[in-house]
Amino acid sequence: MRRDKIAEFRERTARLRMGGGEAAAAKQAASGKLQARDRIIALLDRGSFHEYDLFVEHECRDFGMAGKNLPGDGVLTGTGTIEGFPVCIYAQDFTVAGGSLGLRHARKITKIMDHAMNLRVPLIGINDSGGARIQEGVNSLAGYGEIFYRNSLASGVIPQISIVLGPCAGGAVYSPALTDFVFVVDRISKMFITGPEVIRTVLNEEISMEDLGGARVQASVSGNAHFYAESEAACFEQVKRLVTFIPWNSSKLADPYPPAPAKPGRPLEEIVPDEPRLPFDVREVIRGVCDCGDFFEVQELWAANIVVGFARLEGRTVGMIGNQPLVLAGVLDVDAADKMSRFIRFCDAFNIPLVTFVDTPGYLPGVDQEHMGVIRHGAKILYAYSEATVPKITVILRKAYGGAYIAMCSRHLGADFLFAWPIAEIAVMGSEGAANIIFKGEIAASENPEETRRLKIREYAEKFSNPYIAAASGHVDAVIDPAETRDFLIHALNVSRQKRSVRPERKHGVPPV
Repeated sequence: MRRDKIAEFRERTARLRMGGGEAAAAKQAASGKLQARDRIIALLDRGSFHEYDLFVEHECRDFGMAGKNLPGDGVLTGTGTIEGFPVCIYAQDFTVAGGSLGLRHARKITKIMDHAMNLRVPLIGINDSGGARIQEGVNSLAGYGEIFYRNSLASGVIPQISIVLGPCAGGAVYSPALTDFVFVVDRISKMFITGPEVIRTVLNEEISMEDLGGARVQASVSGNAHFYAESEAACFEQVKRLVTFIPWNSSKLADPYPPAPAKPGRPLEEIVPDEPRLPFDVREVIRGVCDCGDFFEVQELWAANIVVGFARLEGRTVGMIGNQPLVLAGVLDVDAADKMSRFIRFCDAFNIPLVTFVDTPGYLPGVDQEHMGVIRHGAKILYAYSEATVPKITVILRKAYGGAYIAMCSRHLGADFLFAWPIAEIAVMGSEGAANIIFKGEIAASENPEETRRLKIREYAEKFSNPYIAAASGHVDAVIDPAETRDFLIHALNVSRQKRSVRPERKHGVPPV
């Protein structure tokens, strides 16, 4: 009898693990997508996945759903490891009723979310669903609400990672939007609130699903996605790499790696031109100081005038931020402010020190920016840096003008250490603009206005466009040789490792979201 029960169990388990069956699996493969179970196996360490709630069944009895077999109710849940790090994971199965979300489907997800919170380990969700299960009506909507609620409770407690590998439409997109990192894959991922059919009907506009909410659009235009990949396999490698940089939860530090030297390359002083208008790639500076030149950029394709990402210094994770002079001269604008502030707050929530490299002429001027709310969005940077209690180290490479000097983690926003290179210019504005204002009358009255303007620009530059004035006032801790930047950063991180900040008691702040 016992052998019969074991055989029956094995047969039932095998049948449920087939998902929607061979025909549905073939259709999934034809669309270039892996099966839900294969995705989990490809992402997790070999043999580490343990599945739960395989035998859960839906409870819908209306619209022909009574007795309908939906294996696992269209979602797989369980635990496993990535590079030895424990994670909780779920994956929607598009081969089962299009991965549609009903109440039991949602309850499987919320159960594994609760598990992740109790265990204090990262949560990974693989989204591939046609949306709410219409036959279940408000119950499916209730399921989404319960997921969103837990996303919010888990925020800042455990890392939450969303991988969109298929459609993710309507209300469903708000769960990824509430998580820390969103991964998308070219020609596979689709994220949108209203589909192209609705847009054609309501607005009489022709638009394809790819142009509306495809992977590249979400990664480069909307900024909803943080990582973009050409294939599912490449996407999984990105996720694996990310997990090695971040801690399991907000009470831990990221696991250290063996200390490694910087990667040999061009001297830093050769990367950054003396002439303030000439561009350079700030990623070269970041790679020049971090261990082995290993820099893992976040949101590479969106708001490229600011660069953010993870690196290591002597084996310890740091969050790197830098103005990018190659794009819009490294100015701050609406999108850059959103990108920066979100990254700063993630690093602060998960005990990751921040290193900021500054070379910016200021905020981007223009009517469009003003109308888009650059004041409100720009204030997010001020709030995020001021709120952050992790070690904060700033290096002014070249230009630091006006309000952008303050915003880029100046001493006045709580930088623990602020260093400047000898070519740094710290001023209200550039020498040319300042001289034109300060010496306007003198230039106009001169017999040779152009020559006088040149002399006044040089006079202003010699007096103010250098780091020594700021250093004399104590706003800069040290003017350093570019070749010593890595040493100064490592020392600053080491001495600030036990940093503690006391803040006013309050329920929570009100950031300018």
